[in-house]
Amino acid sequence: MPPVPSDELLPISEGPRVVIYHQTHHKPDSEEPVSLLPLITKPTGVTHVIIAAVHLNTQPGDLTLNDNPPSHPKFATLWSEVSWLRAAGIKILAMLGGAAKGTFARLDSESKDDFMAYYSLLRDFLRTYSLDGIDLDVEEEMSLPGIIRLIDTLRSDFGPDFLITMAPVATALLPAQPHLSGFSYFDLERQRGQEIAWYNTQFYCGWGDASTPFWYDAIIASGWASGRVVMGLLTSPKLGAGYVGWEKLEGVLRGLRWRYGTAFGGIMGWEYFCAEPGGEARPWEWVEKVGGVVRRKVALEAPAEAGGQGQQTQQVPLRPFGAALPAPAHAYPAESVKTLQELGFDQQQAVAALNVTDGNVEQAAGLLFAD
Repeated sequence: MPPVPSDELLPISEGPRVVIYHQTHHKPDSEEPVSLLPLITKPTGVTHVIIAAVHLNTQPGDLTLNDNPPSHPKFATLWSEVSWLRAAGIKILAMLGGAAKGTFARLDSESKDDFMAYYSLLRDFLRTYSLDGIDLDVEEEMSLPGIIRLIDTLRSDFGPDFLITMAPVATALLPAQPHLSGFSYFDLERQRGQEIAWYNTQFYCGWGDASTPFWYDAIIASGWASGRVVMGLLTSPKLGAGYVGWEKLEGVLRGLRWRYGTAFGGIMGWEYFCAEPGGEARPWEWVEKVGGVVRRKVALEAPAEAGGQGQQTQQVPLRPFGAALPAPAHAYPAESVKTLQELGFDQQQAVAALNVTDGNVEQAAGLLFAD
């Protein structure tokens, strides 16, 4: 599919989002920066870029972007290009947390003084780099009061236009499923949904399946508005289990865009630097292909197997809620999954529990029986 001309794409402030994470800021084994500028010099349709990953470390006053202070000279090109993207209308957020644990545990302290010791550094970082928002990627235990306090403090300090997004795994938006964050996203949505712009939902690494629309539809059937759920994808098989190649992904995206219209939440990609099919030489091509489907002013009709029936409908799941979902791709030994299935749990439950326990079968079994 050739690139879609810019005038055939929706205005940047309208319709489904195209969100790309940018964590690997330099080419592997090189000091050469990975440039973000093709995202605006090509007709990619990108709407948001999330700079990853910000960590609050053991000592208050120790905030890093990956392994270095954000002011390190190695980030000079990054911050310069961020200014160009913002001038082009792209919203720039920072991702807090992720797979490296500890940041949210430090912000979850019952002591207000301890909370402020860490939070103030985050606040100052966001102000220094004039960022448009923050993505809270809570991949460790955190209390519901703790995440609410963080959201409320951010809103108080940055005002109503500041974007606060979250990055749950897909099972977190399904009822009674294991996930990573500790608190219930259903409870959080009821209590602070008005403060959260949307959810960058991870449909990969055993937490969901992006090779069909069924997982996304099941989440919407669970009560979530489609405009609040952005479907998160891996951009390369190098990045983990669950990558979906373009030949299959295009049909899924066309189906979701056709069915939910401009109320579709959009697509998120983890991450930019090696996105296929262009790879490290042309990573923007993945964004361009995705944007050319979900950001079109006029949606492409979906293949029949993805929900295209010659007419456009809104928020109609392909299968009734409660039907078995396709098993997500994962990297665990088949024997580990089989052991949990022999204890009476289905594959989806087994994989989710292994995800929570980093593959420990005994702990996964204990978690499943506790639920």
